[in-house]
Amino acid sequence: MTSTTPDPTATAMAPTATATATAAPAPATTTAPTATTGPAATTTTDPAATTATATTGPTAPTATDPASVPSTPTTPTTPTTPTTLPPTSEAERLRRWRLVLGGGGADGTGCELRGRDAAMDGALASLYGREKGSGGKAPGGRRTAGLGASAPGVARWLGDIRTYFPSSVVQVMQRDAIDRLGLSALLLEPEMLEAVEADVHLVGTLLSLNKVMPETTKETARAVVRKVVEQLEKKLAQRTRATLTGALDRSARISRPRHRDIDWDRTIRANLKNYLPEYRTVVPERLIGYGRAAQSVKKDVVLCIDQSGSMAASVVYASVFGAVLASMRALDTRLVVFDTAVVDLTDQLDDPVDVLFGTQLGGGTDINRALAYCQSRITRPTETVVVLISDLYEGGIRDEMLKRVAAMKASGVQFVTLLALSDEGAPAYDRDHAAALAALGAPAFACTPDLFPDVMAAAIEKRPLPIPDMAEQR
Repeated sequence: MTSTTPDPTATAMAPTATATATAAPAPATTTAPTATTGPAATTTTDPAATTATATTGPTAPTATDPASVPSTPTTPTTPTTPTTLPPTSEAERLRRWRLVLGGGGADGTGCELRGRDAAMDGALASLYGREKGSGGKAPGGRRTAGLGASAPGVARWLGDIRTYFPSSVVQVMQRDAIDRLGLSALLLEPEMLEAVEADVHLVGTLLSLNKVMPETTKETARAVVRKVVEQLEKKLAQRTRATLTGALDRSARISRPRHRDIDWDRTIRANLKNYLPEYRTVVPERLIGYGRAAQSVKKDVVLCIDQSGSMAASVVYASVFGAVLASMRALDTRLVVFDTAVVDLTDQLDDPVDVLFGTQLGGGTDINRALAYCQSRITRPTETVVVLISDLYEGGIRDEMLKRVAAMKASGVQFVTLLALSDEGAPAYDRDHAAALAALGAPAFACTPDLFPDVMAAAIEKRPLPIPDMAEQR
């Protein structure tokens, strides 16, 4: 039995070739009397026959590994023949390194790519083959590949990467292309929009270009945005409605509930004075139960959304959630977006796409002014939940902002501050303002779309919010 050595290239990774490693076909399994030179090979011994199998996957236990030693005696067999990959395995290894390292004289492999491999390498080199912001030239002035300035060329490139890579990788490459190569302006071309892989980040970019978008492109852009919005609604709407309907039922307490609607925890607490020690039981003299969400409005919800450029993904998710909340008869939902001006988009909540195209990403921030508007629309403070979605970088009057939050809380408003409503990870935010709000009893935290229904349910029921671990958010 032979001892094998893992190939050091088997774990080679590079940002530009994450998806290419799986594109290489596994070399064929053969046997030969020479020593192993390619990827690790494993040898298995059968009492009746001896076979050798070469693999390109993770290295299997060798003969010196205790886990590979049989626990019971076996019948002696003839020595096994050493196995190896065919001579082409070295070329295969060089091919993979070539895809990892990219083109140019520095790759050091001397391996020439052909066919599909060459096309994959070209798609990667067009994006990652030059320094960010180099304008098509590598350091030292050497020209490299690029996507060019024409929308048809970019559209073809988008089609190529969708052919060679899975959707999740395509979305990452699209964002990198917009960031590294400055392709935002090309999103104004219909033929490019038709080729992109739509996601929340792309919607945010399109919204930032809304005001300069030509009419010929707007219909295509709306189709892209609608596709993403419908995907998000399908994912989020059912759970949000179910969670909040339960919260609304529980928030309405009644004294003559049906048996299935009895809140046993509150009923027991309310009747502890009726405890009978000899029977070890509590006599429920007074029953407390859940109500049922009636057709009338039970709670008012105000979503106050910062539409500065850094909040693009949060604006998308908040608009979708706003439309879902507006569809619930027991909630009266208002949606307000702001920068240095305040815009009330409540009348457009029946279509979140209209809401999104009613926003204007970018500009300054005046949180105090936005809260002043929201405060003026509150008519039932004890039945109102205000959700401020902002990174808290205030360009207005800080002290006035804090006074408004304190006043709303004192009147009975449930005030929630979300530093972000997205799945992008820890956001950047003004820590001083966040600490000041926490001191007022309105802790600020980042919230994922999956957590948002639970946050809203807790606010409606006036119980502690399910705040994520802030250490994890950093």
